[in-house]
Amino acid sequence: MTIWSTGRSAAFAAIIAVSSGTYAALAHDPAQHDPAQHEHTSSAPDGLEAAYLTENETAMNKMMADMEAKPTGDVDRDFVAMMTPHHQGAIDMAMAVLKFGKNEQLKRIAQEIIVDQQQEIAAMKLAIGDTLPPSGPAPTQVGPENPPAGSMQGMDPNMKM
Repeated sequence: MTIWSTGRSAAFAAIIAVSSGTYAALAHDPAQHDPAQHEHTSSAPDGLEAAYLTENETAMNKMMADMEAKPTGDVDRDFVAMMTPHHQGAIDMAMAVLKFGKNEQLKRIAQEIIVDQQQEIAAMKLAIGDTLPPSGPAPTQVGPENPPAGSMQGMDPNMKM
């Protein structure tokens, strides 16, 4: 007796075909991260948006390049080697939002991302026995004309940490 009947085999093949088509449709397209590929509702990005897009693209490209770590044979170290630039990319993109963004709620989220990602990088490095570089203050407010890191200008004094 055969476990799979012809009808079940055909149904199974159909499910696989549909699933693979769905997977292909949902697959990550690196072109989605290329600001030049996006159409804007305005005719051209303003100066701040253009600067943001440039900085964000630089962060994305650096992150992707740095994640191309050669396997060492140590799964834990390989994981940290790939995740560290991934987390640093999130920090760099959040910094760009702090510099150029206008939405205060998103800027607050970007601040949280920076702190959280820095903590996760430190925890991963400690977990594999690496020493940490000297610590510095997490940037909390960055503007095109404001200095980064350590500047508390513009912070809500009532903000709960």
